[in-house]
Amino acid sequence: MTSGQAGVAERPAIRAEGLGKRFGRLQALAGVDLWVAAGAVVALLGPNGAGKTTMVRILCTLLRPDAGRAEVAGLDVVRQAAAVRRVIGLSGQYAAVDGYLNGRENLRMIGRLSGLSRGAAGRRADELLEVFDLADAAGRTARAYSGGMRRRLDVAASLVAAPRVLFLDEPTTGLDPRGRAGLWALLAELTAQGASLLLTTQYLEEADRLAGTIVVIDVGRVIATGTPAELKAQVGGDRLEMQALPGDDPAALAAALDGLGSGPPALDNDSGRVVIPVAGGPGILPEVAARLAAAGLRIADLALRRPTLDDVFLTLTGQPGAPADSADGGDRAGRDGQAQAGLPPSGGTA
Repeated sequence: MTSGQAGVAERPAIRAEGLGKRFGRLQALAGVDLWVAAGAVVALLGPNGAGKTTMVRILCTLLRPDAGRAEVAGLDVVRQAAAVRRVIGLSGQYAAVDGYLNGRENLRMIGRLSGLSRGAAGRRADELLEVFDLADAAGRTARAYSGGMRRRLDVAASLVAAPRVLFLDEPTTGLDPRGRAGLWALLAELTAQGASLLLTTQYLEEADRLAGTIVVIDVGRVIATGTPAELKAQVGGDRLEMQALPGDDPAALAAALDGLGSGPPALDNDSGRVVIPVAGGPGILPEVAARLAAAGLRIADLALRRPTLDDVFLTLTGQPGAPADSADGGDRAGRDGQAQAGLPPSGGTA
C-alpha cells in the first residue's frame, strides 16, 4: 500500500472540529469536535436541547455552521455539499415519504434519484420491502400506512443507495420490538460491509447494542466520550438494589447495611426501593443476607447489577435517559434555521 492509499484508508468517515451554531440567543452548538472512523458506529446521546439534531443536520448539509468545519467522507459539508449528499443516507426524526405514492414507488423513486438503473432500483426496493416487513403493503399508498409503517419505509428509503455514511436521527422511534430488532440486524450487516453510522437515539439499549463509541453532549458541548463499557466504568461499580415489603420502611434496610457499600445508599420512599453502590460483585451477597437476618428484616426483591447507560446519563447530565430533541427549543430552532438559510427540510434522504 502506498502512502497515498494509506491516507485514504485512514480517512475518517466524519470529522468535525469546533462546530458552532447559534439561533438568535440560543447557542445550540458551542465548539463540538467529533471523529467517526470508517466503518464505525457512533451514537450521539444527550438530553433535550443538547444539540444532537442540530449536529446531524450540519453534517448532512441541511444547516450551515456558524463556526468550525466538518468533513463527511473527506468532503467539506459547506464547500462540497452536493458531493456529500451523493454519498450519505439520512433518516430524520419524522417520516418523509410521499403519501401519494405506494411503498414500492417511494423506494424506486429514491433509487432512480440516487442514480440506480430502473431494474436495480426495483430490485433494491423489493429487497428492502422484505427486510422491513412491508412487502404485503408495497402496493398501498403511503398515506394509508400506520405511523410505524411510514417510519420503516422512511428508514428503508435512507438505505436504498447503500450509502457510505448513514445518519439516523431517532431511527427506531415508533417501531415495535420486532421492527426494532430487524433494523438493528440490518444496521449490523451494513457496518460489517464497511458503512459508517452516526445515530441519535432515546433508547439507551440501542446505543449500548449498536455503538462502539458513544458521545454524550449537553448544552451544545461534548461532556463525555468512550465505549459503553468505559462510560459505565465512570459511574462506578455494581449496584445492589433491594425492594422493601409493602408497608415496611426502606430506611431500615439502608441502616442494616450501613458501611457495606462503596457509597451512600439512595432511598425512594414512595417505591420502597434502596440502591447501594458496592464493590466486590456477588461475593458481597452472603454478608447482605447475614445483616438482614440479624436485623430481622425481609425483602420483596434483591438484585445485583452492573451500571447501565441510564446510570451514566443520570450521573453526567442529572437527567434520566436521552429524550428526543424533537420536543426542545434547540430542535425547533434548527428547523427555523433551515428555513432562514433556504435549505430543504430533513427527510428520508439527503
